Amino acid sequence: MLVLALDTATPTLVAGLARWTPDGGAEVLAERAVPSGTKHAELLTPAIQGAVADAGLALGDVEAVVTGLGPGPFTGLRVGVVTAAAIADARGLPVVGVCSLDAIGSGARTVVTDARRKEVYWAAYDDAGRRVEGPGVVRPEEFGRGGPFVGDPAFAERLGSAVAPAEVTTAGLLRAAGAQLADPVGAPLVPLYLRRPDAVPPTSIKAVTR
Repeated sequence: MLVLALDTATPTLVAGLARWTPDGGAEVLAERAVPSGTKHAELLTPAIQGAVADAGLALGDVEAVVTGLGPGPFTGLRVGVVTAAAIADARGLPVVGVCSLDAIGSGARTVVTDARRKEVYWAAYDDAGRRVEGPGVVRPEEFGRGGPFVGDPAFAERLGSAVAPAEVTTAGLLRAAGAQLADPVGAPLVPLYLRRPDAVPPTSIKAVTR
């Protein structure tokens, strides 16, 4: 099965193509990892087109779509989830959503990524790579959990422990989606926001005319 994998939960968006087999194997054919900051909307489609071209294939060859559901910022997550849903709906393909933290690193680890507001998103995994706690959001100084940590090294000092650099990958997304790809059930894509948005409704309405 040819799978298009997307993630926009972190400052580096990912678009990749891979061959997935029911035994859990995944051969990554092409991947674009693009530092995107807050420009996911502008950069995701070109990244998808680039990955498809790199693989020497066409978007019409894709047979399933996998997307990261976060946790991550509201706007970034919406870009990835809506794009994945639109491609799948237009082509009548199965679409699978996974926790983006599940696609970072492997084995026993605690994943930490930038949640802004001086906080981190986190999740913990056992030796087999199964998530055993999280996802959650916390200030690093208040985390009180040991490593090994992987993810964003910028938080090493505040965590009081080294953080091995790691990011979302196409292979990680397919690994996390394996069970759902084997038996797609058409579950809705629900982003993992974990907290309320930064934007708030105005408390008063300003007059635009005198």
